[in-house]
Amino acid sequence: MTAPNHAPPHVPTAAPTGFAARLKSALTGDPHARFVYLNNFEVERVWGRGEPALPGTGLSFSAATVNRIEEVGLALAEAGDVVVLKQAPDPAYAAYLADIGLIEAAVCTVDHNDPRRTVTEDALDSPKLLAALRRLDDGHTYLAPLGVSVLEEQVAEASGLPLAGPCSVVAKEVNGKIFSRELVDAAGLTSVPGSVCRTIDDLDQALRLHLGEAGASAVVVKESLGVSGRGMVVLDSRERADRLLRMIARKSTGDGKVSLVVERWIDKRADLNYQFLVGQDGHFTFETIKTALTRDGVHRGHVFPPDLRAQEIAQLENAAAVVSKVLHTSGYHGLVGVDAILGTDGAVYPCLEINARLNMATYQNRIAERLITPGTSALATSFELRPGRTFGFDEVAAVLGRHLPTSPERLREAARGLLITNFATLNAAVVADGRPYGRLYAVLVAGNEPEVLALRGQVQATLDELMVN
Repeated sequence: MTAPNHAPPHVPTAAPTGFAARLKSALTGDPHARFVYLNNFEVERVWGRGEPALPGTGLSFSAATVNRIEEVGLALAEAGDVVVLKQAPDPAYAAYLADIGLIEAAVCTVDHNDPRRTVTEDALDSPKLLAALRRLDDGHTYLAPLGVSVLEEQVAEASGLPLAGPCSVVAKEVNGKIFSRELVDAAGLTSVPGSVCRTIDDLDQALRLHLGEAGASAVVVKESLGVSGRGMVVLDSRERADRLLRMIARKSTGDGKVSLVVERWIDKRADLNYQFLVGQDGHFTFETIKTALTRDGVHRGHVFPPDLRAQEIAQLENAAAVVSKVLHTSGYHGLVGVDAILGTDGAVYPCLEINARLNMATYQNRIAERLITPGTSALATSFELRPGRTFGFDEVAAVLGRHLPTSPERLREAARGLLITNFATLNAAVVADGRPYGRLYAVLVAGNEPEVLALRGQVQATLDELMVN
């Protein structure tokens, strides 16, 4: 890795292989393109500006931590690529990533890291960074955001780099839960019973239908452009439904408009996430299926490979082909992640939500290709921690000891251990405002799913003990 800060070198583009090449081909038509990754997590916040929201769901949660998730992008970039970060990685962490073979790209940092702002907002206020990016414009270098909003379009214009992917108008449209719901209904895919609501009257009728007349035990009300578990509420009684309707009516500006989806609660055996690529010419490539771990509707990680029957996998692949055609017709190309569930009734509900952008699971694809031994089970997760001070990577690595292989060979030989994929989020909130809150993102590997979950428990206990010292 090199860390040129404001003067990234003109690195000849190496010929990428595997997932990176397929991603570049789908987004630009050129598998050899150089990408400048701008990992703008929670782009939905920008897409959702000006859209009607559910009461009490717009609160910012640990913004300083969320804004540093962008460091995970180091695991996706190939040699010759560039990753824009809010701050250079901890030197010991960067050395670890180099040893494990997970960091090959150059790093550019913003002129000033404001913890309250996203990496895109910082980049727009970074004359030196933008000047450095303009020097990269050679006809085969692209700005590659996680998802495209008007802000990433502004960075592209200011840097002179073309965007890898469709425009923000298309991206916002196809990422709405209303779009997903209407696509599923129109295509005849197996759907969770539910309704699209564009007015308060629509919402009233939907709640009466699904929570009342149909006798469902509960319904989920989702903002069309809600993000990661926020922007949704579960209602389990008519009284709670009426309370929500009154709150929305009071908050309404008078036009009665909402942008919501109501769906009946489905008891599930598993949350699933699958990814595929849609090429500029509509070519479709199925990539991965993972079991998604969620808590209170918030994403907590992925287990792969998933424990699914061949018929269930085939249903997801068939659904992906259908969704791919509609997305291409709608003007989208690039990476697509779809949330699905496997019901306790045995039914596969193959499309609850379309995330037509890079997904958290996307940043695990290169790791899986390079470092995960076939026949093992992997868990991509985050550790919620309460650090009383900032910690250096060396301190964390020392207590993890044998759990943290420091070379690809050692990990493959042991077939057990963890890879830390984001260290910046451990200290971000402590540095920003002294809050004792942090996350450590990692991929754990063991012989099977019970073993990898047990390993997670051991690592959590070790880290908790470190945090109080």
